[in-house]
Amino acid sequence: MGVGIWALLVFIGIIVFWNVVLKRNIAEAMLIGFIATSLFGGSKFLDLMWNGLLFAGTNDVLYASVAFVFMAYVIDHTAIISSLVKILNSLLGRLPGGAAYVDTIASAVMGTLAGSNSGNTATTGSITAPWMVQSNFTRERAATIVAGNGGLGAALPPSASMFIMLGFAPIAAVVSEGDLYVALFISGIYQVIYRVILIMYFVKRDNIKPISPEFIQPLKEALRTGWKSTLIFFGALIPIVVTIGPLAENFMENPNIGEDAMGSISLITWIPILIILISMMVGWAKLPKTVAGWSDFLNNAIPRFSTIGALLVFAYAASQVLTDLGLPEDLTTLMGSIDISKWLMVLIISLLVAIVAGPLSSTATLTAIGMVAFSAMVSAGVDPLLAVVAILVFASTEGASPPASGSIFIAASLAGASPEKTFVPLVVYYVVPILLIGYFIAMGFLPVLF
Repeated sequence: MGVGIWALLVFIGIIVFWNVVLKRNIAEAMLIGFIATSLFGGSKFLDLMWNGLLFAGTNDVLYASVAFVFMAYVIDHTAIISSLVKILNSLLGRLPGGAAYVDTIASAVMGTLAGSNSGNTATTGSITAPWMVQSNFTRERAATIVAGNGGLGAALPPSASMFIMLGFAPIAAVVSEGDLYVALFISGIYQVIYRVILIMYFVKRDNIKPISPEFIQPLKEALRTGWKSTLIFFGALIPIVVTIGPLAENFMENPNIGEDAMGSISLITWIPILIILISMMVGWAKLPKTVAGWSDFLNNAIPRFSTIGALLVFAYAASQVLTDLGLPEDLTTLMGSIDISKWLMVLIISLLVAIVAGPLSSTATLTAIGMVAFSAMVSAGVDPLLAVVAILVFASTEGASPPASGSIFIAASLAGASPEKTFVPLVVYYVVPILLIGYFIAMGFLPVLF
């Protein structure tokens, strides 16, 4: 095996040992893992560290994760969530686990619009995570559900992952965009159905009850007193409407704006900015009015950033180091040397994609090994269309794959949970079952065409 593969194994091993065995802070584990992977570069150790830190420092998801932490602090401090929860309780409070069902369906809808795991988690979770906590889900369970559902951002078309796979010439020659869109949509429906069944299980297992009637206001009364809280939805709707759909097309065709300008707009960057601004305007009465008050307000927010900030910096830095060490090329060589049966090849590819998607994003994973995985599966006898769909399903586990998924830390911050306490539940309830769905699709057991 090449240096890149050994570095990946050491990186994962250090994180597991440091956090699970030694019970140390996950941010410390990421720092040690980052240093250890950089050491594989020998004399290039310092260059690798610098390139990794530079990549992390300019990463959109890193900024977004920190921004969402502050966003959650602001909407909590301004009591907007409590007003919004009263409205939602009036609508669905009588249904046990209503918030979790809403998050699942909303994540599916967002997945067909935005195609981003982190953006999906942030948009839906900013409302449903606090709601779930108030509905008697534990904070860790709420974060698990929100992060697990975030994967629907990459699971449903259109998504960046889908276009990356179609961008490979050998795939584009044998798989049409129309067939892939339909097949991927059907595979996404399988994931949604599974998640709804999982919520039913959680509701029963955790003995989640409907909200007590005395805590449920009539809808008219809830809207009268808290309608302003619904304005924070515009924080998500405005970036989506501007970047997706007819308005976005008009902007792209406008010579004064163009595709380059529109392509530079990041949903996960602008959603927290707008929600913070709207929250401050709506909840102005609850914000401080003096310099000393604002100083205390900001100082109280700082502890929320310490762990997630350090964790994501070193997680993303390590992912860049692994790329620089030649992980994609090493995996290409490894897969090219394997000649095994269809069922075992699909199983290996599923595990490989999931493991690589742990420290990398789904798009980075597919850029690195998408073509290799496709070639290996087709050579083993898998239908080309089914191979692409299955690989995309495998890669959609990125949102729920510890230890470096941005969705996990966004969801944990929104629910006020410890990220590391969601790692095992996410693997058991989301990563493994979703891999099985992809496996059954590749083997032809789950149909993906009408």
